[in-house]
Amino acid sequence: MWRSKFLRGAVCLLQGADRCSSCKRFQLPLWRYLSFYRPSLHPLLQCPVKAPTWYRSEIKLRRAVPLYFYRTLRKDATSTIDFPLHPLTVTDIKQYLRSRDITFHDGYSCLHAPSIFLEPGSGKENHSLFINKTTGQFLCMETLVEGTWEDLQDCIEVMLNEGQTSISPNVLLGFPETVEEQEESEMELKEVQRIWSSSVPFSDLLEEEAELVKTMFQIGKLTNATLKRFGVRLFKPTKSLVFPWFSGRDSGLRGVKLLSAAIKGDGQVVYTEATVPKVSNYHNLFGLPLIARKDVEVVVTGHEFDTMAVSQATGLPSLALPRGVSCLPPILLPYLEQFKKVTLWLGGDMRSWEASKIFSRKLGLKRCSLVRPGEFQPCPSKAMAQGKNLARIVKASIPAAHKSIVSFKQLREDVYGELANVEQVAGIAWTRFPELSRILKGHRKGELTVFTGPTGSGKTTFISEFALDLCMQGVNTLWGSFEINNVRLAKIMLTQFAKQRLEENLDQYDMWADKFEDLPLYFMTFHGQQNIKTVLETMQHAVYLYDISHVIIDNLQFMMGQENLSFDKFAVQDHIIGAFRKFATNSSCHVTLIIHPRKEEDDKDLQTASIFGTAKASQEADNVLILQEKKLVTCPGRRSLQVAKNRFDGDVGIFPLEFNKASLTFSAPVKGKQKLRKVKADNNDSTEETEGIDHKEKIEKTLKPTKAKTARTVKGSGPGKRPADEENNL
Repeated sequence: MWRSKFLRGAVCLLQGADRCSSCKRFQLPLWRYLSFYRPSLHPLLQCPVKAPTWYRSEIKLRRAVPLYFYRTLRKDATSTIDFPLHPLTVTDIKQYLRSRDITFHDGYSCLHAPSIFLEPGSGKENHSLFINKTTGQFLCMETLVEGTWEDLQDCIEVMLNEGQTSISPNVLLGFPETVEEQEESEMELKEVQRIWSSSVPFSDLLEEEAELVKTMFQIGKLTNATLKRFGVRLFKPTKSLVFPWFSGRDSGLRGVKLLSAAIKGDGQVVYTEATVPKVSNYHNLFGLPLIARKDVEVVVTGHEFDTMAVSQATGLPSLALPRGVSCLPPILLPYLEQFKKVTLWLGGDMRSWEASKIFSRKLGLKRCSLVRPGEFQPCPSKAMAQGKNLARIVKASIPAAHKSIVSFKQLREDVYGELANVEQVAGIAWTRFPELSRILKGHRKGELTVFTGPTGSGKTTFISEFALDLCMQGVNTLWGSFEINNVRLAKIMLTQFAKQRLEENLDQYDMWADKFEDLPLYFMTFHGQQNIKTVLETMQHAVYLYDISHVIIDNLQFMMGQENLSFDKFAVQDHIIGAFRKFATNSSCHVTLIIHPRKEEDDKDLQTASIFGTAKASQEADNVLILQEKKLVTCPGRRSLQVAKNRFDGDVGIFPLEFNKASLTFSAPVKGKQKLRKVKADNNDSTEETEGIDHKEKIEKTLKPTKAKTARTVKGSGPGKRPADEENNL
């Protein structure tokens, strides 16, 4: 479809683009609607604040900025991830450019080449075409034309075949996919202009009102001159701060971010963010218009307040990432190519520290320095509020690159950081499964989790809620569902997200779908048996593009059909598990791997030895989770989740789960005598005495973990535990 549109554009170009009615230039389509309400990830704003009594009557915020909403049936191409049969390499890109006599030179993350979208001798910057070394995606900094590697190849071929020295950017800007998209773009641009024109610059506010706003957003140390220089305004209808997104060279307004403060019932102030366009297409490097061409050093932060604090306190160029510590979109890398030194100061917690190390790989380790978080080095805005010397903190940043061999002297600060931030090091806790958080402590990057359970026990349903819980907290998630198709999986997750049967509430579907679409959730397009090499390449591709930090593979057995490494299926499985282990470690990405168990008798609990294959799965895994099911029991509480291995701190245990069929969710059942009576009543319904005795024993085993909920070891908490499992936990 794209090539036919491109050829049509090329014909129009040769016939005279100015006279062709089908080649009207327009801006690249923006997203469809405002993305409410994403909790602010800024460490300073995560702390609940008590609103002053004299201000509570002033700030009465509406739930959202009024916008024009309508339903669209266009598929979001970025929600699914596919991978080409032959992955692109930087060698392929260089060979092609040399074969077409196009000069280029190496950058940190991009190749720099003369733009084919500029007329020779136009007086504009020569090497303004940036080609990503990993994906081939390109951006012309002068014309703001962007596209895929295939798009660039098509443009070059048309230009050379016609003997031209350049090609009009209209070829790539001239064709919307649908008429609806163009209407959406126009509507959103109008909404951006409406918000911007209705907002008030800080210089026009009364001094008392300006100080009031600063107090609520905890930016009292930022001067009005700094706020004015960065273009920050106040949108009075919702008492929201407005951060503008100006495009590169022409400084046109492309979008806005609104930061609002809302008062809860207990008087606490909660900060929320919203963007126009949608957050996944909001690619604003806040502070970019203030960057000069001669600047060679920059401080990159995770929030707009931090960028303004660094700029005001140090005078250094500073930029804020549009999505904080959650993602560094590759489309932004060309804007950072001019800097020889990049200092990453993304925040003051361990999550910011981990993101700094990941982003430095994209930017180039040799030019990156990292500000280590700690008590004396919080986020920039908080450091300014505490009266710290920000210039000294930036100067004390450490190089991102490290040697293969280090001494304890180099590790000393890292060890102290883990000891001083125990909860943050433990990872992200589950909100829907507090007992799982109590045992595992949290979800951590770079680990491998093996999950198993009896056939038909609800493994996929549980893991979908398990992953959804983390995704709702900002964990970028990639689903590889090889057993059920993506439509069915998305339906399950949407039902769990809404916690209700949407079949019976179709009038609410659009509302929940809009909220669900804002989650950082992606799906592989594979289904059925797949080659492990292809799957790993797709995962690596997703980690680079979307900063994926959690990958779910459902399940291992479906990948073993096309492997020809050995006739021994156990050797093949060991190879695949080793590959996932290596990927998790090298990519700092958590991999959750679902493996079917061996066939066991219905009256026996599963163990780590029940995992299909050799012991390599349980040995390589950092965590082993087993969904236990009492198949001969029909009463509530017949399912339980056992943590059989926990390499982080060794705590293991088991806790009951209760399945809610209406919402497809699992939760810990409510303890109490009433439930015990109900279970016993079900037991008395047995017609045969021997079956009743067996049933009673199974109920006692099921309720036993509930009574011993605080136990820290599996020893004695589950029937049939063998010493071999203790060895696997080492």
